[in-house]
Amino acid sequence: MKGYRISVIRHGRTAANEKGIYIGRTDYPLSDRGSAELCNKMDEFVYPNVARVYSSPLLRCRETAEILFPDTTLQTVDNLIEMDFGDFEGKSADELVQKEEFRTWLKGGPDARPPKGESLQEVQLRIFKALREIIRDMMQEDLLHCAVITHGGIISTMLAGFGLPKIPVQQLQCDFGEGYDIHVTADLWQRSQAFEILGMTPYQA
Repeated sequence: MKGYRISVIRHGRTAANEKGIYIGRTDYPLSDRGSAELCNKMDEFVYPNVARVYSSPLLRCRETAEILFPDTTLQTVDNLIEMDFGDFEGKSADELVQKEEFRTWLKGGPDARPPKGESLQEVQLRIFKALREIIRDMMQEDLLHCAVITHGGIISTMLAGFGLPKIPVQQLQCDFGEGYDIHVTADLWQRSQAFEILGMTPYQA
């Protein structure tokens, strides 16, 4: 049975990442350091040749796609956007640690949400919709290997929720400009809404 490969990659570093603050929907560009790191990784690693890049609409993801896959068609997918951190947006953990609602949120649970923000359950539903859109597009157009550029939390939630084998979300973290290869078949996706986790990407040159 025909399979489809997707390289799911985290965007490059931003000034907000350097400051250690929560950013979800705030549209930060890559920092100079972030752009330089991605260029260096292109020398150090082998990024895959892909037929299309699907990206979060936020600037940091689109800029990452332009650096890593400059000659590849870019298609934004709204549901790949980062989690909405609500009132925690733009604040560091040190600033929030005394707040009861922050400590409650950190304890987790599918319904836990930052004030005015988004719950994990809502994020998982968005990810499912994004995957459904991407997989359908790849199958209809016979695109055998594509890339997805999105956010670190979206990647770990995606793989923990839909990936096989089952791996705890805490073990699915990835560095900027890096991520995981996954393998999708029509049968596994339609039957179980699942895909196979192949391993890390990109590869050492």
